[in-house]
Amino acid sequence: MTTPEPDDFVSRVLGVVESIPTGRVMTYGGVAAELGSRAARAVGHVMARYGSDVAWWRVIRAGGYPPIGHEARALPHYETEHTPLLGVVKDRATTDATYRVDYAAARWAPRTKHQSPPNSCGEGAIAGQATPPDVLCCPAR
Repeated sequence: MTTPEPDDFVSRVLGVVESIPTGRVMTYGGVAAELGSRAARAVGHVMARYGSDVAWWRVIRAGGYPPIGHEARALPHYETEHTPLLGVVKDRATTDATYRVDYAAARWAPRTKHQSPPNSCGEGAIAGQATPPDVLCCPAR
């Protein structure tokens, strides 16, 4: 594995992935957005090439499915971390499409400089976080 430069896209992607707490997940697009980018596919390429040393199973597809081709390898990690899952795994040898992560319950949305602060109108609000009482409503339109 090639070591990326400290301030490049690869390092930034891996840094976001390392920040995802146990039992929580982000989508490829969510990781990209966290970096102020729309390059979900580039995040996928970084994870495919450099992601083996981080908790790769915590980055999922938008539908809640684990990385393609790694469904069976990801399942024990999800079970160990108590990541909320949907669907029942009947045969561990064929887990390719029999389960997915309950994204609504397991979503991790760190608050960074790339996200707008929440306001009382709901714009820029992060799911699951209350609007602070001292934030003013957006201006009249």
